[in-house]
Amino acid sequence: LDLLVGQLAIAVENCNLFEALERQNLALRLAYDETIEGWARALDFRDKETEGHSRRVTERTVELCRALGLPPEDLVDVRRGALLHDIGKMAIPDAILLKAGPLTDEEWVVMRKHPDTAVELLAPIKFLRPALDIPQCHHEKWDGTGYPAGLRGAAIPLTARAFAVVDVFDALTSDRPYRAAWTREQALEHIQAGAGTHFDPQVVTVFLEMLQQT
Repeated sequence: LDLLVGQLAIAVENCNLFEALERQNLALRLAYDETIEGWARALDFRDKETEGHSRRVTERTVELCRALGLPPEDLVDVRRGALLHDIGKMAIPDAILLKAGPLTDEEWVVMRKHPDTAVELLAPIKFLRPALDIPQCHHEKWDGTGYPAGLRGAAIPLTARAFAVVDVFDALTSDRPYRAAWTREQALEHIQAGAGTHFDPQVVTVFLEMLQQT
């Protein structure tokens, strides 16, 4: 009996330790995510043109990736990657990032470096490495004409292909200093027209079906 009581006490203690560890891990994950959201807000504050953009595209990208069949455990990295998709723009000079008019060829060279800069910033952070696909590849295009690597088709990570559709849709339906927001119908026509060139056609189909339900 004494032996059984001792084993039971050890089991209870182990259970308590496990629960405490789980609580600590949850608190740590929440702290990580709150920090990431803070970084995203900092970029939005710097670039008033896109204020609120990061949160909007994050929520919709997670929804789209869920509709595309990604498992729930992968959606955590989708969320983090979407929030940090433009973190590389922190290294873009204000004269280029905040320029009201069209960029010159030389300025575009600088602007197109921001995906690689995002990788340089985030790759040393171990828990963010699984979230790099969106920051690194969201400007790649289905036909291979995107940047920074000129990836084509399924060589582009699915999460980045999904994000690209959401990102363009949000940009088109938001006001900009140089143009008014497009209507939902105009933006959807543009997305459909880009299927097979800019966008993955399958992703476009699922995106359109998703929007019909909202």
